[in-house]
Amino acid sequence: MEPPEPASETPQHYFSARPRVASKPEEHRFLFRGEMLVIQTDRGLFASHGVDPGTALLIETLDGISAERILDLGCGWGAVGLAAAKTLPSAKVILTDVNQRAVRLARKNLDRNGVRNAEVRLGSLFQPLAGETFDLILSHPPFHAGRETVLKFLAQAPAHLASEGHLRIVGKGSQGIRFYQAWLAEHWGSKVDVLARGGGYRVLDVARPSQGAAREGPAS
Repeated sequence: MEPPEPASETPQHYFSARPRVASKPEEHRFLFRGEMLVIQTDRGLFASHGVDPGTALLIETLDGISAERILDLGCGWGAVGLAAAKTLPSAKVILTDVNQRAVRLARKNLDRNGVRNAEVRLGSLFQPLAGETFDLILSHPPFHAGRETVLKFLAQAPAHLASEGHLRIVGKGSQGIRFYQAWLAEHWGSKVDVLARGGGYRVLDVARPSQGAAREGPAS
């Protein structure tokens, strides 16, 4: 059971630590690389009714990835991390989220689908990952948390990328993805590739900036 949270007039979102909206789990099935996956979603999480179009587009870009350590930051119920772990069973995949309900469900979904090369941690942004680096960081960032939060994530990401690591994010025009694309190009000093487009979304991929190349951003 989740501990109750005091009443407040502040709106609750999927990036709240303890969503107050009543739990109402839903079960879904979807075919991934020839395997039928069974997952559970819930209210108070992002994409509470299944895989959203942006996340689906991000997952499509996982074909051919090569990495030993992968991070799914802001994992929600675990769609991206689950797909990454299934795509590359030899990799170690870490999933994180600030939302306690999301963490609980992500753990359940990994276990239910026989994933043994991944773990889920509770915490905001990179807080539960002190000193750790990854070959690939995947995220559908919490755009509704505000630009300051997203820029903080982008500013902190280089410190958690291996020397040849990449950051890969998805977003749509109404979420400001073109702004973040320009921000990355300016502040990371790296070429930003658009790996996929569809339904107003685009998937951006950018290499870790060379040492000393990254510029301080407004939220770093």
